[in-house]
Formats: sequence, structure tokens, C-alpha cells
Amino acid sequence: MVSTLRHVSIDCSDAYELGQFWSKVFDRPLHDDDHPGDPEALLSLPEGPGLLFITVPEGKAVKNRLHFDVTPTDRTRDDEVERLLGVGATQFEDHRNPDGTGWVTMRDIEGNEFCVERSRAERDV
Repeated sequence: MVSTLRHVSIDCSDAYELGQFWSKVFDRPLHDDDHPGDPEALLSLPEGPGLLFITVPEGKAVKNRLHFDVTPTDRTRDDEVERLLGVGATQFEDHRNPDGTGWVTMRDIEGNEFCVERSRAERDV
């Protein structure tokens, strides 16, 4: 018998608010049972594990030991960075290279780092 990965749990100060942010990133709704003020919020993804946001009393203190690398499906990396800035992310570090390679490190609304990589179309050029 082996294990499977059901959820990635993310501690945060406001589960619903952070869940709403990532809901916009992945263009997926939170679970129907999730409401403002709930201690947990679940975002199911079309493939792989869901994201389970859990409200905890302590704040983020250091760099994440685990982070997401996201890849746009229907736009360029640079267009995706602009879209994510529009939904509340902030740019943290820019690792883009003149030849088009590289990535952008961003932070979500609670300061958790994540990276935006090139789209598949950009990598296949």
C-alpha cells in the first residue's frame, strides 16, 4: 500500500481571504461550504491535490520552506505576472533573463513566496 497526496495545507491568518486570492490565481472556486470567517477553506484543482487553507494564530516569520511554481496556460509569463499583480500579488525578485528564460518570484497577500515560470509555448520555442 502507498500513500497519495490529497491536500497541501497552508497555514495563514485568514483562510477564506487567502483562499480567495489563490482562487483567482487558478481561476477555480473555493468549496461551496467555505465562507468569510471560516477557519478552513478548500480550493480543489482540476489535477493533483487540493489546497487547504487553515487559519492559525501565528504569523509568517521566515522564507517559505516550500513554495508553488506556477505556469500560465494561455498567456506569457510576463502577462501572467501582470495579471497576478492585478489580483493582489506583489513582485519580490525578478530572475528573468534577456534571452527569455528565468522566472519571477512573487508573494501572495500574506507574504508567501511563489514563482511564475514561462508558459509551455514559451519553453517550446
